[in-house]
Amino acid sequence: MTLHDPQIPEKETAFHTYDLLDNLAGIAPGSELAAARQTREAATRHTQGSYEALFSARAVQGRLTLAVRFWLAAQISNWLRDSVLQRYYEQRGKDFIAPNVTPALNAALAHARTLTLHPVSAQESDLTALLAAGWSEDDIVTLSQLTAFISFQSRLLRGYRLLAGIEVDTPPAQAVSAGEWHTQARTLSGKRAPVAFTQAELGWEPWISAKALSDFNAGEQATLARFGHSESDYFRLLGRNLLVLEQRTLTDKGIFYTASGLPRAERELAATVASKVNGCIYCASVHARKASQLSKQQEAVQRLLEIAPGGDLTQGQSPRWQAEINFAARLSSTPAQASAQDVAKLREQGLSTLEIVDLVQSTAFFAWANRLMLTLGEPFWPQE
Repeated sequence: MTLHDPQIPEKETAFHTYDLLDNLAGIAPGSELAAARQTREAATRHTQGSYEALFSARAVQGRLTLAVRFWLAAQISNWLRDSVLQRYYEQRGKDFIAPNVTPALNAALAHARTLTLHPVSAQESDLTALLAAGWSEDDIVTLSQLTAFISFQSRLLRGYRLLAGIEVDTPPAQAVSAGEWHTQARTLSGKRAPVAFTQAELGWEPWISAKALSDFNAGEQATLARFGHSESDYFRLLGRNLLVLEQRTLTDKGIFYTASGLPRAERELAATVASKVNGCIYCASVHARKASQLSKQQEAVQRLLEIAPGGDLTQGQSPRWQAEINFAARLSSTPAQASAQDVAKLREQGLSTLEIVDLVQSTAFFAWANRLMLTLGEPFWPQE
């Protein structure tokens, strides 16, 4: 397929000329929400760019055809109880012949389901099953990125619709609390594994091989070096689909490294909360440490980390942090529970529309990040 394949609307093949979430969220031009997304132009542009890196004809490589990608995206949206996104992907899928549900596709679907609904339960054997079914390591990375991206996209959509005052799906009510996490003492390779949340620095090792730096061409090596990814196993693993990795990294920077709006410490707090809900000890260690450093509230951050599975994540926090933690946790649950009432609590604490957009985006991004970390490898203590 070429870039201008007639099956894909032109507005969705040319990068950054169309914004899907503006359309799906019903964001009114000239509204405070539209202005906030424009203020966060880099995050807005590269969120769209990430979508296009996964769902445009120019992005297709390996066995994951566009027909398969749209079919999987509709399944994932259904698991997330996101009817708006599900209808969109089902409609896009009608441009293609429905894929045959082969054993290989069933293996991909099983991986996507684990990644979407309970990523902390993932094991190395899940990836071995994909390899045995005929998927390449590059395919596995793309499949994982696609699945995790839909979790991110769905939570952005819910947050924007809440801010726009538009009705959102109301899933069956469930308690939102600290999630479960890995408690095995050793990693697959025998390294000592963390069994509790910490602000200390951890390592992470992949369950399938990271791509060797020498296997990237000069231009690809320059892209990795531009973001400081050259020596990281995690990023060289994601570099098996470098187009998606580049857009994802730029989205990350557009969300977390911008002036004004929500204080950076509170964006890092949101990342920590999402990681607590999803059970990602590695991500929480990085972002709790940053939240502590920037807020100068190390004890409050540590209190959050020490909440046991099933516990109330807002316990013992200030009113502003309680409102933010509550919203981030409810947006991070699967299916997402965040509501107009949760937004009202943020407004009561004085948060502006731009600050709430920052909170939505920081939280949603870790629906993406946690799912990759939890399903493609595991953390370890680097001291041994």
